[in-house]
Amino acid sequence: MDSPRIVLASTSPYRRALLARLPLPFEVKAPETDEAALPGETGRDTALRLAQAKAQAVAPSFPRALVIGSDQVAVLEGAHLGKPGTHERAVAQLKAMCGKRVIFHTALALLNTASGALQMADVPTAVHFRHYSDREIECYLERERPYDCAGSAKIEGLGIALVESVSGDDPTALIGLPLIRLAAMLRAEGVDIV
Repeated sequence: MDSPRIVLASTSPYRRALLARLPLPFEVKAPETDEAALPGETGRDTALRLAQAKAQAVAPSFPRALVIGSDQVAVLEGAHLGKPGTHERAVAQLKAMCGKRVIFHTALALLNTASGALQMADVPTAVHFRHYSDREIECYLERERPYDCAGSAKIEGLGIALVESVSGDDPTALIGLPLIRLAAMLRAEGVDIV
């Protein structure tokens, strides 16, 4: 039996690079999804809903595939921190996170479009940001331009210099795609990775 097609429902170059670490051929298709949080929705629930929505948005184009959806929401003191999009919003996010603990909820959905089976997971990572100066914020933003990263936190780059500690079960979750959990989900679908 042939292995099912693997499709990443994402526009993120970070997720694409992470998935490429696994020795599996895959395709990428951009999902058409509204990433706004719903009123009263927790960061965890937003991330899970959007991961599922991304996988389901791409599913009709791939009737016999395993479609991967993922989303990340940063939460600071109950408030969602999304992708800043602009320099000004990134500065505001980084100032708010200075010296504080932020939880990054990275949600993962694996949809088998042939069977309809859906596996879901939230892989949280706690990041304690150190105290840093306005000059360090500007230097970081100038070098990294993390305007497409939740909470302006490009941890796989210079953003790591703003961090005091990280606590979580999967180091790849913080970058945007929890490979440990994804590998387990793929194995459950009969995909041999190694």
